Amino acid sequence: MPICIGKMELEEEIRSIEDEIRNTKYNKATSQHIGRLKAKLAKIKDDMVMRAIKSVGGGEGYAVKKSGDGTIVLVGFPSVGKSTLLNKLTGTESETADYAFTTLTVVPGLMEYKGAKIQILDIPGLIAGAAMGKGRGKEVIAVVRTADLIVILGDVFNAVHVDVLMRELYNSGIRINKPKPDITIKKTASGGIRLNTVGASQVRIDDVRAILSENKIMNADVLVRGKNVDQDDIIDAMMGNRMYIPAFIAINKVDLIKDEERKVVEENMREKYGVDPIMISAHAGYNIDKLQDAIYEHLGFIRIYMKPYGEDADMEEPMIVRKGSTIEDICRKLHRDFVDQFRYAKIWGPSVKHDETKVGLKHKVADTDIVTIVTKL
Repeated sequence: MPICIGKMELEEEIRSIEDEIRNTKYNKATSQHIGRLKAKLAKIKDDMVMRAIKSVGGGEGYAVKKSGDGTIVLVGFPSVGKSTLLNKLTGTESETADYAFTTLTVVPGLMEYKGAKIQILDIPGLIAGAAMGKGRGKEVIAVVRTADLIVILGDVFNAVHVDVLMRELYNSGIRINKPKPDITIKKTASGGIRLNTVGASQVRIDDVRAILSENKIMNADVLVRGKNVDQDDIIDAMMGNRMYIPAFIAINKVDLIKDEERKVVEENMREKYGVDPIMISAHAGYNIDKLQDAIYEHLGFIRIYMKPYGEDADMEEPMIVRKGSTIEDICRKLHRDFVDQFRYAKIWGPSVKHDETKVGLKHKVADTDIVTIVTKL
């Protein structure tokens, strides 16, 4: 009973702080106060979320080993059609029915597309309050935080649920479609808070000092690189456990409404999030190929063709890696000893000016590069 009372008190404190932030007009005079409130709010929410996640005992179905070239998670409310979609994409038999919480464990499936092996996880439906542990929120969030890509799945009859899903993901420390800000906070023994910025940062030293004080950080060197960094970014850097994951929105069951109604849903999503949702029907198979393309593109895959020394390149089965990968990444994928035994690599393709250019481990490869790895042995 004391644990329940404590949770209720924390939830009441969260509502109180949120109300104060909402009712305080932001200006230079109030920015420190708002920053402190936001930092306090983030700390309370984070403690609740992390406590919930740590309480997960690794129950059956929730400890999922990542496999393949990338892992995506289908996130949606109960009965939105995640299991049907998983079956359509992978052929995995995930039980489906017309009632909520059919999926009681995480069901993995494997989709092979354009040479890539993509793991897709069907998880129990999220509900409002999932970030704080309601429903199966604590287990579900723990899985979502490990994803390489999130597909936010709504349906045409309850598209407003997408707003709830976005909020729950944010409250869980997941930042959707946002690059991780380049912020370094290094604690020091003395000297107070020192702020150094490179670029047009929006934060001020007084704001940073107020935010860090909420986490009992009184002495630190803070380095901010890049523009458009704000208070929320400083708070996220202070917490140190945010996950920055790409995502896109798909709206299911479009075969059950008229074209005019579908257009209204599309326009509403476009106005709210600035992107076009992918309109699908998992049951009818409508636009599944478009969804597969989006998954492949959002994961940022590129194809690398390996050419053994003195032999022809294998143009039938490319190695699938992510954009930004280096020769070192390729070596590690081929064999754990290749990095230690590496001499040089030769490349034919768009990442070099001239074919058969010799490169080192740090060279970044590009899509359709042909690569030969030369080792010492």
